[in-house]
Amino acid sequence: MEKMVRIGLGQMNSTVGDIRGNAEKVIKWVEKAKAEDVDILALPELAVTGYPPEDLLLKKGFVDANIRAVNEIASRIDSPATIVGFVDRSPSGIHNAAAVIYRGKIRGVFRKELLPNYGVFDEKRYFLPGTRPRVFRYGNVLFGIGICEDMWFKEGPIRAMARAGARLIFNINASPYHTGKIYVREDVVRRRIREDRVWVAYSNLVGGQDELVFDGQSFVMDRSGTVVASAGAFREDLLVVDIPEKELARKTRAAGVAGGRVTTVAARPGAARPAVKKPLAVRPVTRLGVVEEVYEALKLGLADYVGKNGFRGTVIGLSGGIDSALVAALAADALGRDNIVCVFMPSKFTSRESSEDAFDLAKRLGVRIIEVPIDPVFSAYKASLATLFQGLGEDVTEENLQARIRGNILMALSNKFGWLVLTTGNKSEMSVGYATLYGDMAGGFAVIKDVPKTLVYRLCAWRNARGVVIPERILSKEPTAELKADQKDRDSLPPYDHLDQVLKSYVEEDKEPSAADFPNLPAEEIARVLRMVDLSEYKRRQSPPGIKITPKAFGKDRRMPITNKYKGSQ
Repeated sequence: MEKMVRIGLGQMNSTVGDIRGNAEKVIKWVEKAKAEDVDILALPELAVTGYPPEDLLLKKGFVDANIRAVNEIASRIDSPATIVGFVDRSPSGIHNAAAVIYRGKIRGVFRKELLPNYGVFDEKRYFLPGTRPRVFRYGNVLFGIGICEDMWFKEGPIRAMARAGARLIFNINASPYHTGKIYVREDVVRRRIREDRVWVAYSNLVGGQDELVFDGQSFVMDRSGTVVASAGAFREDLLVVDIPEKELARKTRAAGVAGGRVTTVAARPGAARPAVKKPLAVRPVTRLGVVEEVYEALKLGLADYVGKNGFRGTVIGLSGGIDSALVAALAADALGRDNIVCVFMPSKFTSRESSEDAFDLAKRLGVRIIEVPIDPVFSAYKASLATLFQGLGEDVTEENLQARIRGNILMALSNKFGWLVLTTGNKSEMSVGYATLYGDMAGGFAVIKDVPKTLVYRLCAWRNARGVVIPERILSKEPTAELKADQKDRDSLPPYDHLDQVLKSYVEEDKEPSAADFPNLPAEEIARVLRMVDLSEYKRRQSPPGIKITPKAFGKDRRMPITNKYKGSQ
């Protein structure tokens, strides 16, 4: 019978700052892997601290607590050999690191060499790079360790470890999600494999952390560049894979690694391994479609934001429109219907259809809905301002007053009952400032902040295909804010299918689009859209956090000055 090495990838959901809780989770994953007769287990990047810990890393006590935790973890682990991410310290500073633990001891530490400092990453703010690639021996197997970015560049530590004899690389990650990210990761790993002829076990974090979602989707790729097994998406999972030992064994003596050495984890691990292991269940490689992937990302990000921050429930302003309908459906799926209250706040401009659709949606979702008319409050506001506004016609001021009244009502309910207000604005609106400060932007979490309007429709259609919860009329009627008579979104904005193309080019791709790029839009309309994006930066700075699902989201991904006189190529 061919001799196998059984590896495990523990796709765990850490919580930033919960060092004790994360350490206990590590132990549970080790116990799960031991029950599956795993030889070597890899857990994600910074599993002990959670990712990203940001300025917690500037607190000495935080780093000390994490080091104590990894030492305690080591004292409680017999087998399997376990790779776990933590923050290491040297005389020069701190490091994003991985400890290799076996039989009650830390056998070696690898420090991340390539530190990302773009997009949502600020690792050079905190960490010093490692300078010493490491190769580890487990019986006849030589393996190396990379941490996330270490895998992304040709002349990195992976090549050094492969040249020193490693046939298997464990790459531990906290790689945040955006649409299609799994295919980007696979392409990167495939390039390293073609260059260095190694197996790669890619272990990724899962869970929501503020605006980031980590999708898991850990995988094992063989030396031909084929994904032989993958873990689930957007859920905790233990991926266990058998690899023939002859694929990983190095018969000749390994050379040194850039001044380092081969560290023995277990010289003869056979005594701790069962002679015959139970066969593994077949784990087919599966991938989600784009729309399902986004829906699951939004669900996980919302569930973890609410759960990890200890909110007692959520409240949503339900308008009868498509954006609030999607947020309500996501909340019901992510949190359960008992954790949601919807509030319908009609005015004299609210149509009968909007009222019917809002209550129909709430009934289908099985959630509580409250009606709070705003006309009495609106009339009181106008009466209070009548003298100041005398002789002036109604304009956007009165429209925004209605939005702010609704925001005040939702925040009052939040204060009184401890509910988190979920805002309902989408990326298209946030891009061009088609939203009201302290009105529909008021709240604690912006679930679809990074979801373009055209994708909102696709997400609703996908959800309804699994059981109709969003009334058909919500999907088919023309979008409107209903803040004045006969108002339609098209009065202020280009058609959303055109608008979203321009916004993708300008916001996500950092291009300066022109009429040549978008012949369906007049040049002056494109210029107007770009101007609206630029002028709305001050609004976006005051918006609540929201879930990143595109390659470039507002916030850490895109950091534009509010005071800004640049108007394109000059």
